[in-house]
Amino acid sequence: MDDPMPSPYALLFEALWLIPIRHYLYALILIWTAFFYKFVEFHFLGDAVLQYFRGRVNLIYNPDSPIYHGVVSRCRTLHSRYVATPWLASPHLQTCFLNFHGLPPVFTYTRKLFRASDGGTIALDWLTNSHVVDGDPHNQKEISKEDTTPIAVVIPGLTSDSSSAYLKHLAYNTAKSGWNVVISNHRGLGGVSVTSDCFYNAGWTEDVRVVLDHLQHEFPMAPLFAIGTSIGANILVKYLGEEGEKTPLRGAVAICSPWDLLIGDRFISRKFKQRLYDRALTIGLQGYAQLHEPQYTRLANWEGIKKSRSIRDFDNHATCHVGKFETVDTFYRKSSSTQYVGNVAVPLLCISALDDPLCTKEAIPWEECRANKNIVLATTNHGGHLAFFEGLTASSLWWVRATNEFLGALSCSRYMHIQKIQESGSSGSGKQDETSINQGPYLNIAEDGLVAAANLEENTTRSKEATQVLNQRGPKVKDKRSFNVLCRQTKRSIWLLGYIGMVTGFPLVGMLMNYLFRKKQRPITASKS
Repeated sequence: MDDPMPSPYALLFEALWLIPIRHYLYALILIWTAFFYKFVEFHFLGDAVLQYFRGRVNLIYNPDSPIYHGVVSRCRTLHSRYVATPWLASPHLQTCFLNFHGLPPVFTYTRKLFRASDGGTIALDWLTNSHVVDGDPHNQKEISKEDTTPIAVVIPGLTSDSSSAYLKHLAYNTAKSGWNVVISNHRGLGGVSVTSDCFYNAGWTEDVRVVLDHLQHEFPMAPLFAIGTSIGANILVKYLGEEGEKTPLRGAVAICSPWDLLIGDRFISRKFKQRLYDRALTIGLQGYAQLHEPQYTRLANWEGIKKSRSIRDFDNHATCHVGKFETVDTFYRKSSSTQYVGNVAVPLLCISALDDPLCTKEAIPWEECRANKNIVLATTNHGGHLAFFEGLTASSLWWVRATNEFLGALSCSRYMHIQKIQESGSSGSGKQDETSINQGPYLNIAEDGLVAAANLEENTTRSKEATQVLNQRGPKVKDKRSFNVLCRQTKRSIWLLGYIGMVTGFPLVGMLMNYLFRKKQRPITASKS
């Protein structure tokens, strides 16, 4: 009698049992590696194979942009390639590593407190060039009113303060480049209590405005520049659009801006990975609210704040109440910087990573940036959120190097923005619209007798300086300066010109006299004949 046919499943299990256990471990490791590679969006293999093509920085600018042709074209970093640190070749690994460690340089700030008109307190943390060069925090020199060293004003991101790793990278390297750096911490951050009923939010530009006015008053000879990061970048771009030509800033840089908060709100709640970031940021906001519980209990819905599971929930229970916004969407619409891009009147470099896990590329205003001649948008395929680690040791941030190079080139160029101040004593628009012919030129007479026309329309500052110089040397010349005044001030030049005229003109005088004499002789000869 034939044996019954064994079950195919039994045969399969017997075959699987014959496979060594270590082979199963190898397969498990391989599957987990593939899942991890895909989940964290690891791009090490892509960088290794396609580094030349995928690492290039993409620049968006207006073809007629003087900022690109005069400044950005000289920046090698923006025309090179960004390649991430091999063991951090993932937007999520970069972002997490930056927030948990970041390898920041070690130094100490010098703090000064600024009191706003509404009673709020803003902590200004300074790191000067002398501090970095000397390396002694107790021997840091005070900045005088006559100091002409450029000042970089830094606006941090959401729940970030001067102790954040990326801000320490930025402050140290910028100060090392010869600048003075001040980080304007948001209200209630940096270890400072909230001393008024006003809190910061993603669209609150008043603190930037009053801090810049304060710095301009305290250090009138130092050119001011600004650097905004994340939410700070959104605040900075919105401020630039609101102020237009009136801002005292000479130039600015916006790093990883969310641009459109409505699109960002939809993006951060779309996928599981983004929801993890949403939850982490919400915990940070709740911690911020916990520090100022008395004010939030009185001004907002404290129970709703404690139960918030997302940034949108927090904004609904806290920001809308404190900022007097009707709805969360209303707050996002009014606070988004995208609508202000067209009004930016200062040189502005914007840097964003297309794989940013917090600020989606869908919100980047590509065409608005291209239409504005003052803006250059630089995007990279990788970098994460405010990370951009480079090198094998991840000791530096690419965007910090790009920012310092751009600001250095801008500060040495003629493309820096000049603040336009409306004069209160203006007699009307007709006078302001005069042409350059009606407004000049003026004669600028040096001590050596050189006479030159001074162009006083290049900018407001040069006009004032030229007017002061001319007033010291003498009155305006249009038709009012007499020849005798010119002769007295340029006696040597006039005598020299007269001597040259006599020597070169003597033969011409002889020829003219000979011609006249011959012409007079012809009538006499004719009458005699």
